[in-house]
Amino acid sequence: MHIKRAKEEIRNTIRAYLMKDEFGQYVIPSVRQRPVLLIGPPGIGKTAIMEQVARECGIALVSYTITHHTRQSAVGLPFIEHKTYNGQEHAVTEYTMSEIIASIYEKMEQTGLKEGILFIDEINCVSETLAPAMLQFLQCKTFGNRKIPEGWLIAAAGNPPEYNKSVRDFDVVTLDRVKKIDVTEDYSVWKEYAYEQGIHSSILTYLEIKRENFYEIETTLDGKRFVTARGWEDLSQILYTYEKLSISVDEDLIVQYLQHRGIAKDFAAYYDLYNKYKYDYKIDDILKGVISRNALEKLWQAPFDERLSVLGLLIGRLNELFTDVMERDAFVSEFYEVLIDYREQLEQAQEKLSESAEAAESAEAEKDSVLARRAAIDMLTRMIERRNQELEDKKEAGLINRMEERCSRRVLSELEAKEHLLLTADCDTASESFAMIKAGFNRETAGLEEQTEQVSQALEYAFDFVEKAFGEDQELVVFITELSLSYYAIRFISDNGCTRYYRYNKTLLSGEQQKEILQQIEELKKSSL
Repeated sequence: MHIKRAKEEIRNTIRAYLMKDEFGQYVIPSVRQRPVLLIGPPGIGKTAIMEQVARECGIALVSYTITHHTRQSAVGLPFIEHKTYNGQEHAVTEYTMSEIIASIYEKMEQTGLKEGILFIDEINCVSETLAPAMLQFLQCKTFGNRKIPEGWLIAAAGNPPEYNKSVRDFDVVTLDRVKKIDVTEDYSVWKEYAYEQGIHSSILTYLEIKRENFYEIETTLDGKRFVTARGWEDLSQILYTYEKLSISVDEDLIVQYLQHRGIAKDFAAYYDLYNKYKYDYKIDDILKGVISRNALEKLWQAPFDERLSVLGLLIGRLNELFTDVMERDAFVSEFYEVLIDYREQLEQAQEKLSESAEAAESAEAEKDSVLARRAAIDMLTRMIERRNQELEDKKEAGLINRMEERCSRRVLSELEAKEHLLLTADCDTASESFAMIKAGFNRETAGLEEQTEQVSQALEYAFDFVEKAFGEDQELVVFITELSLSYYAIRFISDNGCTRYYRYNKTLLSGEQQKEILQQIEELKKSSL
């Protein structure tokens, strides 16, 4: 199965294993909770889906690459314990707790999460001395004489023997005790993930033209030559960074990530073309409503690969705009929650101060004003400290993704700026303190509305260009399809609408495609309510 289906299967397995009855006991007892064993080629996302599933299910994750361990670190060190049997004392060999088991308990203490996944990577590549311990681990859920805590799912991953000479085959006894999932690479599935992760549009456009170059592992007289999904994703990150730093990208850089000289050379040539198209067709101008006649005439005469590349540039830039809006929207939503929390705390503090003022003489009024200001600042300081600790706890537990972390840090930065402002400003009442915080929120809300309107207009301009350049030919179908594959595009359209997208979706795509996309939009609408 492909990696997306494997992720769904693991998520369902977790839900089933962690289901409890009316007495608080797990419905499926630990002895029947088979470890999940993922077997598939390297670099297709086996480790990544474990991180995603743990975060989405709100449980902890402890991850180990077992080839980095010795028998002693996995099982524990022996020591002599003296015990009495039938009135006679005997020296008995015991073992210290396994480093791996100990790390589970440490994770539970650090995060407060009592349930989680213990993920062991490269499990079928262990050393000869550690192999028996791994078989025992899969069969009995123990390392040495220590069991995995209840509520923890065991998951493991390995590569098929054709990809790794160190692979050891599991016997039938072991395989009969695991839930084995064979995973294969699949570009169409990875593409959905790539859009959500913001993979560089040059990569997505290139792979749309050269799908056969998405994943390749071969052995030659000169050694291994390979390209993996992991390689493309890491290359995407370095491309973005080099572009920001104005550092040139060439074949020598690309082959460090795509370790197949032929594919690296081919992509390097395409990347140069991609940047040329970006300059020739002036994508940013198109999204501002400036469409040159020269660009249209050039595109009319261009081969299909070039047309596809221009569409890729257009989609890529739109996705950047959609992502920016969604991130700012998440920031404003979190800022709003903070604002409500702060207002409630201020109101409670003000009530206490008012009660004190009624009982005090009027000469105390000035003192009460100082107390109100001090209380407002203290509450904001405590809120910053609490939210900062919550963010670190979530990060430690793996319960927050990169966008969520950026939003939270942006909120904290805003609050810290307001804290400094309150310390220096002349605010004598709780309402004035709240108004100062709210003014920042109002600016962000207005900025979000303006940005959303600009992006909506950019989408309309993109449709103008595509209609003028291609009419209702296959390129328009590609444009609608690519928009439909992008999580952030669908999210933006579901929130803000786009008449032409819905119209073309209905007239150009198949009934099954329409049904799937519209269902996805409805689900996004419900989740945003």
